[in-house]
Amino acid sequence: MVLLAKSYKGKQVLSTKTISQKEGVPFDFLEKIIARIEKAGLVKGKKGVSGGYILSRSPNKISAKDIVSALEDNKKAVDCSLCGRSKQCLTKSVWAKIDNSFNKTLKSVTLADLIK
Repeated sequence: MVLLAKSYKGKQVLSTKTISQKEGVPFDFLEKIIARIEKAGLVKGKKGVSGGYILSRSPNKISAKDIVSALEDNKKAVDCSLCGRSKQCLTKSVWAKIDNSFNKTLKSVTLADLIK
């Protein structure tokens, strides 16, 4: 996403192969990532010989939360619903505060912030 954000200003479309090479991410793994972020509406694919991907909106309008939400199935830092002790847990409120703080931080950071 950072590489796509850097190329956004010039409206440069980047192929999956180019992204894979520049970021050192295995091609097959990157294809899965791209599919998820495209499904979430964060990138747009362009078909054809000079095809590839470009951000669907400005880097200052895509938050780290948007990206994490697209890539992670479990959106919580700690999912208390998975624990059988949830009802009598003495630390549940602490985990809720941590989760709130984590999400607030992710929402406050944009791709534009990351490429400054």
